[in-house]
Amino acid sequence: MSESTLTIKGQTTVPQPVREAMHAGSGTKLIWSVMPDGTAIVRAKTRSIMDLAGTLKVPKGKKVRIEDMNPWR
Repeated sequence: MSESTLTIKGQTTVPQPVREAMHAGSGTKLIWSVMPDGTAIVRAKTRSIMDLAGTLKVPKGKKVRIEDMNPWR
């Protein structure tokens, strides 16, 4: 378990083992979520939605026209 101290300015240093486990480096944004019981969850925003580009394959076969996608016709 790692530990850090909160400064009077509300700042803290993320311990090195935690940074390594999160793959977080300088400039990494941290996403903070506080649960109703007071538990804090911190996630490193290390990937962009653009990293997922190309991961889905376009199905072969029949193409659907935009007009056919409207459920209110």
